[in-house]
Amino acid sequence: MALLPIRIYGDSILRETARPISQVTEELRTLAADMGETMYAANGVGLAANQIGRLDRILVLDVEQTDDAPGKRRKRGRTGQRLLEVYLNPEILSSSIEDESYNEGCLSIPGIEGDVYRPLTIRLRWMDLEGKLHEDEAEGMRARVLQHEIDHLNGVLFIDHLPEAKRLALAGRLNRLKKETLGESGTE
Repeated sequence: MALLPIRIYGDSILRETARPISQVTEELRTLAADMGETMYAANGVGLAANQIGRLDRILVLDVEQTDDAPGKRRKRGRTGQRLLEVYLNPEILSSSIEDESYNEGCLSIPGIEGDVYRPLTIRLRWMDLEGKLHEDEAEGMRARVLQHEIDHLNGVLFIDHLPEAKRLALAGRLNRLKKETLGESGTE
């Protein structure tokens, strides 16, 4: 398994829409494993393909990496057990009216966090690494991480959900991050 470079704010691929996956291959299974290792190494709880420079509709997550209490994150769960979940072509079918605010961050926007309101419960459909379709309900932290990562697959970042005043307050930091990214990669 390989650690993959995580794309940082300012890289244009983070604003692109990922393409549906038509076939599960060994390459895709390897990609999923590499994405999981990359996420764990970065102490994340989720990672979408856009974040590692791929436009395939795949995301990984492990909500055992976090406590549901805001601001509390633990490394590799209390037991050290990894519970990597892989979602191919995930789509949200419905979401609850009830929502909740939580202080989100993102591996692609290091050092920036903000309170984002998201539905508490979602119903989604996805395909697994065996090509089997699933439909299920997710709630709590799992629902939040899924929504965050599916947003990535659609070219949407968590900062897009912040109130305008908060985005304006972060504008200087975001611009610096973008300039650093573009200076390193030269892409936009």
